[in-house]
Amino acid sequence: MFVVKKKIHGRDYFYLNETHREKGKVVSKCVAYLGKDKAEADKKAKKIIEKIKSASASSRLGQSKEIISQGEKKEIVEIQPPEEILALKSIEELANFCKEKGFVFRSSDIYGGLSGFWDYGPLGVELFNNLKKDWWNFFVNGREDMVGMDASIISHPKIWEASGHVANFSDVAVICKQCKKSTKLDKSEVGKVKCDNCGGEYIVQGEFNLMFKTKIGALDASEAYLRGETAQGMFSDFKIIQQTSRMQLPFGIAQIGRCFRNEIAPRDFLFRSREFHIGEFEFFINPEEKKCDKLDDKHLKIKIKLLDAQTQEKNEGVLRNTTIGEILNEGKLEEWHAYWLAEQILWFNSIGLTEIKIREHRKDELSHYSSATFDIDYEYIFGSKEVGGIANRGQFDLTNHEKQSKVSMQIFDEKYKNKLIPKVIEPTFGMERVFMAILSKAYNYNKDKDYVILKLPLSLAPIKAAVFPIIKKPEYEKIAEEIIEDLMKEWKVSYDKSGSIGRRYARNDEIGTPYCITIDDQTAEDKTVTVRWRDTGEQVRIKIKELKEVLRQTLYDGKNILSYGKKVDTRKKEVDASLKGKQD
Repeated sequence: MFVVKKKIHGRDYFYLNETHREKGKVVSKCVAYLGKDKAEADKKAKKIIEKIKSASASSRLGQSKEIISQGEKKEIVEIQPPEEILALKSIEELANFCKEKGFVFRSSDIYGGLSGFWDYGPLGVELFNNLKKDWWNFFVNGREDMVGMDASIISHPKIWEASGHVANFSDVAVICKQCKKSTKLDKSEVGKVKCDNCGGEYIVQGEFNLMFKTKIGALDASEAYLRGETAQGMFSDFKIIQQTSRMQLPFGIAQIGRCFRNEIAPRDFLFRSREFHIGEFEFFINPEEKKCDKLDDKHLKIKIKLLDAQTQEKNEGVLRNTTIGEILNEGKLEEWHAYWLAEQILWFNSIGLTEIKIREHRKDELSHYSSATFDIDYEYIFGSKEVGGIANRGQFDLTNHEKQSKVSMQIFDEKYKNKLIPKVIEPTFGMERVFMAILSKAYNYNKDKDYVILKLPLSLAPIKAAVFPIIKKPEYEKIAEEIIEDLMKEWKVSYDKSGSIGRRYARNDEIGTPYCITIDDQTAEDKTVTVRWRDTGEQVRIKIKELKEVLRQTLYDGKNILSYGKKVDTRKKEVDASLKGKQD
């Protein structure tokens, strides 16, 4: 095995590759993505190679048997090798999996698809809705200083003139001199990056505005735009929301909604598409308020990996370990900015995304409205990419809307006893990108079982439990149906009575179902069921009357299902089930 370096947009990316012979030819394949720093890549590669060697040695051990003495009794114990789990290797592998299992597939697929547009299937829409609900509960329902809204997708075109989108919301289309591959660049990248396909020079084709144009009206049609972001609805409705909800500064307005950008080169599955969802909020603060009374040690001590602007200006990609408190002391952001960045990180951690990095925007790439911006990046299989961000928009948007509309955007601040236009901190989340990060991390291909175990966070899983009668008899099916009817009042659950018990477990492991509930011959006797935990395959017996409360505590309170009942010998159980099936 060996480390290879690839250049993508002029930046170095490192991969662990291995070679093997295939039909007489030496073929190289990617084993793992190692990151962008050479030293870190070498460390990761060493650990991966050691793990593979260890697994190989364990596999050989599994072929032997060990004799354990217990007094006069001797027991022969077979040492089992650890199961070999393979992570995701390409974004195409994830896209194919999502299509095969009904999570996400190309829009208009029977017509060959439409580039940059995707449809969510039955499992995908459940997972996505759970993700949006979790976000809403964390940032809106769980707070007293936040209200929600849902703005129209099409708004008055003057909104987009005032926001600067008509004049500034554009990318640069380029084509490679050598391989003729076309793509897009940010304005700040022009002349600085090479073709990610062959390393050639790019030729600029021109700037293209990303706003989708449309027509309003049938006869006297007027030009309008599909919204490119959700923010402007919150700015244009700011005053009426503040008045009707009787909110006092500081407070926020949040929404999750569809946005549209006419991307030059949609790519990387859901990562860069033409229709997508943004979850964001505008948090309004008196410009005189420098202190954030919500910022405490919990926020200041959060550890982060930071790629700061100065390092990037030296064309270096070295991350440094720091804390929210340290970058605040360095003057990189204000207190309210620091507080909301910390809250974003806390939410990402709560849904299992702990592998995030923070990248500070250089001055030459700041948006026209921002004085300071930080990207929140996740380490996808195709590199470290933005999954969210946070910007200090100042008073830019409300001031411009006041000028364009001739309507005052000032409100009275009871605390400071003055009228003012608030400044704004804007945390933003690309919801499809979060969705894709969750799936990428959850994807675990079990080589021994030859199927994927999708280890989704319990609260986000599209189906919370599957119920099966182990024997196809009316009395067992009746109990299963009663359990399903009860659980369906609270969660999305499924009922499955076809195929072997092992195949039913596998089907649910592949779609991320945390718990499989089995009705067996003991159920009729003592009113208990076996509950199988997805991640380990272990099972416990739980009383039917306690089942619903146990699921509540394990799905939402972080309790371990295995602590709620007597463990079941799964090998004996599966043999018994097989024998029962043959008898029936």
